[in-house]
Amino acid sequence: MTAVGRSIPKLENREKVLGRAEYIDDLYRPGMLHAAILGSPHAHAKIISYDVSEALAAPGVVAVLTGDDVPADGRMGAFIKDEHAIAKGKVLYLGEPVAAIAAETLEQARAAVNLIRVEYEELPAILSPEAGLAPGAAILHPDVANYVKVFDAGSEGNLCSRTELTEGDVDAVWSRCAVIVEGEFTTEAQAHVSIEPCGALAEVDAQGRVTLWSANQSVFRVQANVCESLKLPMSRLRSLSPRVGAGFGNKMEPHIQPLTVALALKTGRPVKCILTREEDFEIVRARHPFRIRMKTGADAEGRLIARDCEVLVDCGAYADDSPGVIGYALLMSGGPYRIPNQRARGKLVYTNKLRFGAFRGFGNPQVSFAGEQQIDEIARKLNIDPIEMRRRNMLRDGDGWFVGPKIASNGLARCIDAVEAASGWGKRALVARPGTRRGMGLAVSAHISGLLGTGAIVRMLEDGTISLNTGATDIGQGSDTVLAQICAETLKIPVDMVSVASPDTDGSPYNWGTTASRVTYTTGRAVVGAAKEVLRQAMEHASEMLDTPVDDLELREGGRIAIRGSNTDLPFAAISGRAHWAKGGPIVGHHTLVFEEPTHDPKRSIALGLPFPRIGVFSFGAVAIEVEVDEVTGQTRAVEAWSAIDVGRAINPRLVEVQIEGGLVQGLGFALYEEMVWDGPRLVNPSLMDYKIPTSADTPPIHSIVIEDPEPSGPFGAKGAGEIGLNPVPAAIANALAQAVGGVSPAIPLTPERVLARLEGDGDAP
Repeated sequence: MTAVGRSIPKLENREKVLGRAEYIDDLYRPGMLHAAILGSPHAHAKIISYDVSEALAAPGVVAVLTGDDVPADGRMGAFIKDEHAIAKGKVLYLGEPVAAIAAETLEQARAAVNLIRVEYEELPAILSPEAGLAPGAAILHPDVANYVKVFDAGSEGNLCSRTELTEGDVDAVWSRCAVIVEGEFTTEAQAHVSIEPCGALAEVDAQGRVTLWSANQSVFRVQANVCESLKLPMSRLRSLSPRVGAGFGNKMEPHIQPLTVALALKTGRPVKCILTREEDFEIVRARHPFRIRMKTGADAEGRLIARDCEVLVDCGAYADDSPGVIGYALLMSGGPYRIPNQRARGKLVYTNKLRFGAFRGFGNPQVSFAGEQQIDEIARKLNIDPIEMRRRNMLRDGDGWFVGPKIASNGLARCIDAVEAASGWGKRALVARPGTRRGMGLAVSAHISGLLGTGAIVRMLEDGTISLNTGATDIGQGSDTVLAQICAETLKIPVDMVSVASPDTDGSPYNWGTTASRVTYTTGRAVVGAAKEVLRQAMEHASEMLDTPVDDLELREGGRIAIRGSNTDLPFAAISGRAHWAKGGPIVGHHTLVFEEPTHDPKRSIALGLPFPRIGVFSFGAVAIEVEVDEVTGQTRAVEAWSAIDVGRAINPRLVEVQIEGGLVQGLGFALYEEMVWDGPRLVNPSLMDYKIPTSADTPPIHSIVIEDPEPSGPFGAKGAGEIGLNPVPAAIANALAQAVGGVSPAIPLTPERVLARLEGDGDAP
């Protein structure tokens, strides 16, 4: 191969290094207005009235938008249609947008927004899932039973959704277990902290058609959400994406695009709205806090027999991607193990906090934190090495995942072997400095790559070069580069002969989104299909031009079609020139698909409230981390880390390594530092002054190991790599801490206060 397997630089590197990449805040349109948002001072309240007269009279103000300007039946949502473009009738979290101003300058908009007067009738706030399910609790969505839902959610009261998955007979087999461990675990909310806050720019043309640029992970989800919330025909809105400064899930579903479009429609002028860092913290979305109860049993040889998992999840004010997160978390709760008897149940509850939603890992890091600690607990009780414990129980090729999906490629064994060898597991001397303790922990995980629909269009231009259009948004991870490599390899041309079009709902084929580690595998398959269609057409042209049957032709490097066994060939340029100017018409390949493998096998399992009916194709990973604990302060730091990830085939090995490194650091933050803290309904740390994320000073040496176990259905054998590197990290750190100081970690982040309490024998601090 000449394109696949090469660590070429990302296609956009030069424009970024030169400072010429255009992000949403860099864009400008003639006559553009600037928007500012008024957030609710209450967590839960009815909106009685608005007085916008003083704001409208302020210098530079052109328009004020309130809930009265959006349709009552305009609701959006990925799984449950429960959210308006802006608060309408009531507010459901502190900071929720209740009004927005469009003014000539940003300074004028921000000054005038404080002149809006809103009369509220405050209602009781629900600040935890437990409170939301309590008898007599205030109901956030009284009409939830009438909301449009795309699956059997079971919504009632403050219960947003529930999911139950069962395989085998858990209750019947506990008596067969030689060892049983059980515990309760808590994970806190984590902010995405993308380097670029959310923003949007909308413009209405003379025909009333809207063009919308925004920081997003899917131009198609933006189009759908805006049109649902404002009751616009989808053909009336064109959604585009400039460069995006990371997403991690924060930009998958709507943020301020609907209200920005509403302001543009009201004013008839372009409107740009960019959130401040504090607003991005307070009004968009975050990783879900989980409450997990888990019980795992094994026989005397360490063979797993049963696992029972129950989760209670804070949804926040709106459903967003939350039903998918809890459903996927339960699907992954057994880990990559053969456990014949499993049950996973969960409830997702509306609360008066900002919406929680998709975040790298999609619920998997939370349940892995609990499950991987219990694997180590059982290993300690049976005096089995943690690596050996995992080898005895790991899934193999051809096994089925919990409740259904089959596994066609599985490099987990090689991942474990690689981490064991690289880290010196069992042989490494853990030398602690005076006043410190050291430990090493291991955890494993899996993650999916196949989900929902996508497409690709490949055009052969007149000179034989290629234009690739997929609709997939590159959010900085390098998917444009990887898809170009896949296209180039299929056509045997240099990557620099392939240009990649920006996502545009007017011209790009549908792609659900850059999320769920799906672009390389799912969209890559569409690219291969479209490129093969281009090749088929080119072969037919070459057959006529060379007067040779297609079966006697071959594709050669450099984009040339030749007669087998001869020096006679034709470049793509000659073939495309004929197609454009003489016969047949321009060569265009088009391929679309939707992932069709069912999540659930009804012959061997039971599923209730399953949000993703078709999901699969698993990547695997193992991580080992050495930690050091300060005996005086309880501060825990990662000393060194080893992460091996099975990605099927590394289309671009360096970009895979970068994903491993980034995932590990983000998991490090989730495990040790990051926590969104509320004082009642108010988020008290919505800035990088008060919200701690890992920096280079906190990051240990990371040894990234790429494992290739080709996936038969993947493009050149590739699978996803975006999330798998994060999932096992918190559990590995907790297992390392157990070796250093003893016990189990029931909660993260593992703050110095919590660790010091364990050192002093007081258990785990709150």
